[in-house]
Amino acid sequence: MSTENEISRRAMLVKLGVFLNGVVGVVLAVPIVRFLLSPVTREGNARDESWLSLGGIEQFPAGQTRLATYRNPAVNSWDGQTGDVACWVRNVDGQHFQVFAINCAHLGCPVRWFAQSNLFMCPCHGGAYYQDGSRASGPPERGLFEYPFKLENGKLLIKAGEMPTPGRAANTKGGKATCA
Repeated sequence: MSTENEISRRAMLVKLGVFLNGVVGVVLAVPIVRFLLSPVTREGNARDESWLSLGGIEQFPAGQTRLATYRNPAVNSWDGQTGDVACWVRNVDGQHFQVFAINCAHLGCPVRWFAQSNLFMCPCHGGAYYQDGSRASGPPERGLFEYPFKLENGKLLIKAGEMPTPGRAANTKGGKATCA
Protein backbone atom coordinates (compact mmCIF):
# COMPACT_ATOMS: atom_id res chain seq x y z
CA MET A 1 0.00 0.00 0.00
CA SER A 2 2.44 2.66 -1.06
CA THR A 3 1.35 6.04 -2.25
CA GLU A 4 2.99 8.21 -4.85
CA ASN A 5 4.30 10.68 -2.24
CA GLU A 6 6.29 8.11 -0.30
CA ILE A 7 10.06 8.02 -0.82
CA SER A 8 11.97 4.79 -0.74
CA ARG A 9 14.48 4.14 2.01
CA ARG A 10 17.26 3.95 -0.58
CA ALA A 11 16.41 7.33 -2.10
CA MET A 12 16.24 8.93 1.36
CA LEU A 13 19.67 7.54 2.34
CA VAL A 14 21.17 8.76 -0.96
CA LYS A 15 19.83 12.28 -0.34
CA LEU A 16 21.08 12.20 3.26
CA GLY A 17 24.53 11.02 2.07
CA VAL A 18 24.76 13.78 -0.54
CA PHE A 19 23.78 16.38 2.07
CA LEU A 20 26.35 15.15 4.62
CA ASN A 21 29.08 15.00 1.97
CA GLY A 22 28.24 18.59 1.03
CA VAL A 23 28.55 19.69 4.67
CA VAL A 24 31.92 17.93 5.04
CA GLY A 25 33.10 19.50 1.76
CA VAL A 26 32.21 22.99 2.96
CA VAL A 27 33.90 22.42 6.33
CA LEU A 28 37.10 21.25 4.59
CA ALA A 29 36.98 24.05 2.02
CA VAL A 30 37.05 26.87 4.58
CA PRO A 31 40.67 26.36 5.81
CA ILE A 32 41.89 25.59 2.30
CA VAL A 33 40.38 28.80 0.92
CA ARG A 34 41.74 30.74 3.91
CA PHE A 35 45.23 29.35 3.23
CA LEU A 36 45.04 30.22 -0.46
CA LEU A 37 43.85 33.75 0.26
CA SER A 38 46.27 34.41 3.14
CA PRO A 39 48.88 36.26 1.05
CA VAL A 40 46.19 38.67 -0.10
CA THR A 41 44.52 39.18 3.26
CA ARG A 42 47.84 39.36 5.12
CA GLU A 43 49.17 42.34 3.15
CA GLY A 44 47.93 44.97 5.58
CA ASN A 45 48.52 42.98 8.73
CA ALA A 46 50.31 45.05 11.38
CA ARG A 47 52.24 42.00 12.57
CA ASP A 48 54.18 41.95 9.30
CA GLU A 49 55.36 45.51 9.91
CA SER A 50 56.57 44.85 13.45
CA TRP A 51 59.88 46.33 14.49
CA LEU A 52 60.93 44.49 17.63
CA SER A 53 63.68 45.47 20.02
CA LEU A 54 66.56 43.09 20.67
CA GLY A 55 67.88 45.36 23.40
CA GLY A 56 70.29 48.22 23.78
CA ILE A 57 73.25 48.57 21.47
CA GLU A 58 75.56 48.20 24.49
CA GLN A 59 74.47 44.55 24.81
CA PHE A 60 76.27 43.80 21.54
CA PRO A 61 79.95 44.81 21.82
CA ALA A 62 81.76 45.86 18.66
CA GLY A 63 83.45 43.00 16.84
CA GLN A 64 81.42 40.30 18.59
CA THR A 65 78.53 38.02 17.71
CA ARG A 66 75.90 37.35 20.36
CA LEU A 67 72.73 35.31 20.65
CA ALA A 68 69.54 37.32 21.17
CA THR A 69 65.86 36.41 21.39
CA TYR A 70 62.63 38.18 20.61
CA ARG A 71 58.95 37.33 20.96
CA ASN A 72 57.37 36.40 17.65
CA PRO A 73 54.57 38.93 17.02
CA ALA A 74 52.40 36.28 15.35
CA VAL A 75 52.03 34.00 18.39
CA ASN A 76 49.01 33.33 20.54
CA SER A 77 48.96 33.61 24.31
CA TRP A 78 48.99 29.81 24.71
CA ASP A 79 52.15 29.32 22.64
CA GLY A 80 54.41 29.71 25.68
CA GLN A 81 58.16 29.49 25.08
CA THR A 82 57.67 28.36 21.50
CA GLY A 83 56.89 32.00 20.67
CA ASP A 84 60.45 33.04 21.57
CA VAL A 85 62.71 33.17 18.52
CA ALA A 86 66.50 33.23 18.66
CA CYS A 87 68.78 35.12 16.28
CA TRP A 88 72.47 35.93 16.01
CA VAL A 89 73.52 39.59 16.24
CA ARG A 90 76.89 40.63 14.85
CA ASN A 91 78.17 44.09 15.70
CA VAL A 92 80.60 44.81 12.89
CA ASP A 93 82.07 48.10 14.11
CA GLY A 94 79.78 49.71 16.65
CA GLN A 95 77.32 51.19 14.16
CA HIS A 96 76.86 48.46 11.55
CA PHE A 97 75.07 45.29 12.54
CA GLN A 98 74.04 42.03 10.94
CA VAL A 99 71.15 40.06 12.41
CA PHE A 100 70.98 36.45 11.23
CA ALA A 101 68.19 33.93 11.56
CA ILE A 102 69.39 31.06 13.71
CA ASN A 103 68.36 28.51 11.06
CA CYS A 104 70.70 26.98 8.51
CA ALA A 105 69.79 27.86 4.92
CA HIS A 106 69.96 24.16 3.99
CA LEU A 107 67.34 22.38 6.12
CA GLY A 108 66.68 24.83 8.94
CA CYS A 109 68.74 23.26 11.73
CA PRO A 110 69.90 25.80 14.34
CA VAL A 111 73.43 27.03 13.68
CA ARG A 112 75.90 27.76 16.47
CA TRP A 113 78.53 30.46 16.61
CA PHE A 114 82.12 29.42 17.30
CA ALA A 115 84.14 32.51 18.19
CA GLN A 116 87.44 30.58 18.12
CA SER A 117 87.13 29.96 14.38
CA ASN A 118 84.80 32.87 13.51
CA LEU A 119 82.34 30.43 11.94
CA PHE A 120 78.69 29.55 12.24
CA MET A 121 78.37 25.76 12.14
CA CYS A 122 75.33 23.62 11.42
CA PRO A 123 75.30 20.32 13.36
CA CYS A 124 72.97 18.50 10.95
CA HIS A 125 74.94 18.25 7.71
CA GLY A 126 78.17 20.13 8.38
CA GLY A 127 77.24 23.45 6.81
CA ALA A 128 79.56 26.31 7.72
CA TYR A 129 79.19 30.05 7.34
CA TYR A 130 81.70 32.88 7.72
CA GLN A 131 81.14 35.55 10.35
CA ASP A 132 79.41 37.78 7.77
CA GLY A 133 76.84 35.02 7.17
CA SER A 134 78.12 34.03 3.73
CA ARG A 135 78.46 30.35 2.86
CA ALA A 136 81.82 28.79 3.77
CA SER A 137 81.26 25.09 3.01
CA GLY A 138 78.83 22.21 3.13
CA PRO A 139 75.46 21.63 1.51
CA PRO A 140 73.87 25.10 1.94
CA GLU A 141 73.82 26.91 -1.38
CA ARG A 142 73.52 30.39 0.09
CA GLY A 143 74.38 32.39 3.20
CA LEU A 144 72.39 32.76 6.38
CA PHE A 145 69.12 34.64 6.18
CA GLU A 146 69.26 38.18 7.52
CA TYR A 147 66.66 40.32 9.23
CA PRO A 148 66.35 43.96 8.25
CA PHE A 149 67.35 46.15 11.19
CA LYS A 150 67.48 49.74 12.30
CA LEU A 151 68.98 51.65 15.21
CA GLU A 152 66.61 53.87 17.14
CA ASN A 153 67.15 55.63 20.48
CA GLY A 154 70.11 53.42 21.35
CA LYS A 155 68.19 50.21 20.66
CA LEU A 156 68.62 47.59 17.96
CA LEU A 157 65.32 46.85 16.22
CA ILE A 158 64.60 44.12 13.69
CA LYS A 159 61.69 43.68 11.33
CA ALA A 160 60.40 40.35 12.51
CA GLY A 161 56.85 40.09 11.21
CA GLU A 162 57.79 37.17 9.00
CA MET A 163 60.69 34.77 8.92
CA PRO A 164 63.44 35.44 6.38
CA THR A 165 63.27 32.96 3.50
CA PRO A 166 64.87 32.50 0.08
CA GLY A 167 62.10 34.68 -1.36
CA ARG A 168 63.46 37.54 0.73
CA ALA A 169 66.97 38.87 0.89
CA ALA A 170 69.52 36.22 1.71
CA ASN A 171 72.90 37.46 2.79
CA THR A 172 74.47 39.59 0.13
CA LYS A 173 77.61 41.55 0.76
CA GLY A 174 76.62 45.08 1.49
CA GLY A 175 73.50 45.30 3.49
CA LYS A 176 69.99 46.42 3.54
CA ALA A 177 70.22 48.08 6.90
CA THR A 178 68.74 51.41 7.73
CA CYS A 179 69.78 53.63 10.57
CA ALA A 180 67.21 56.01 12.00
